[in-house]
Amino acid sequence: MSTTSTTARLLPGGPVAEQVLVEVAEGVAALRAAGVTPALATVLVGDDEASAGYIRIKQRQAAELGFASPHVRLPGSASQADLHAVVADLNADRGVHGVVVQHPVPGGLDYDRALQVLDPEKDVDGMHPVNVGRLALGLPGPVPCTPAGVEALLAFHGVPVAGREVVVLGRGATLGRPLALLLAQKRPTANAAVTVVHTGVPDWPRYTRRAEILVAAAGVPGIVRPDHVRPGAVVVGGGVRYAGRRLLPDVDPSCGRVAGAITPRVGGVGPVTVAMLFRNAVRAAARSAEVDQEGSVVGDGGQRGLHGGDRW
Repeated sequence: MSTTSTTARLLPGGPVAEQVLVEVAEGVAALRAAGVTPALATVLVGDDEASAGYIRIKQRQAAELGFASPHVRLPGSASQADLHAVVADLNADRGVHGVVVQHPVPGGLDYDRALQVLDPEKDVDGMHPVNVGRLALGLPGPVPCTPAGVEALLAFHGVPVAGREVVVLGRGATLGRPLALLLAQKRPTANAAVTVVHTGVPDWPRYTRRAEILVAAAGVPGIVRPDHVRPGAVVVGGGVRYAGRRLLPDVDPSCGRVAGAITPRVGGVGPVTVAMLFRNAVRAAARSAEVDQEGSVVGDGGQRGLHGGDRW
């Protein structure tokens, strides 16, 4: 990959995440003042080092924000039934408000089947079929974290989206498809003309070259190069792969010579994705508290904060 320095305006995710987490902390404080400790449970199957690292990041952030963070670790030899039993137990635990089953799970296990066992109300990743359906229909629900992070990042940095042409390169279930749904919704920070294109389209650069905002979500290192970018466009690198611990982004750094604004190679969408996970979690805790107290409101969990108060 090229290491050419960028001349485009950088769009870091750190300040966006900080603003979201301030609102999350306010929601946590309101809940704890009402006697509710929000809890985000994590489930890890096997001994994958990267997955264990992601769990540690989430647990550390949970502690900083005042969440309880119960954790269940299953051996790599666990069966599908074992995993389903853990998820069912967390569903039944009224003290747990959000659940993350760390992806990927070892070969032989079906992550999607386990996800379907999860209570949609505790799905803080926003990936349960019920919640994806809510997004598709424009109904309130937890929004998948990376798409929500992309919208928040653009809004924070003052990038106008409404009425503009957005091209998403990638059709994956975690980013490309839900992002297209999200940015097409009628809302000041969305309301765009969105095109989804993918590597199965022989001449996909024909679409990316006309984009005013290009979001790379293919998970193919270096796939987006300067000749794929419209001069002055906003480029968001959402797709990545890892080689060991080395991050390999979809967007070649040399695209910064052509783009008007671009996310940095490290510290772009990633930090905002984590913040959105906790935003979903505190909202789940607030909803649960309202149900437990028969409709009395125990703080809105930051729901009227940064772009998304109209969703859930």
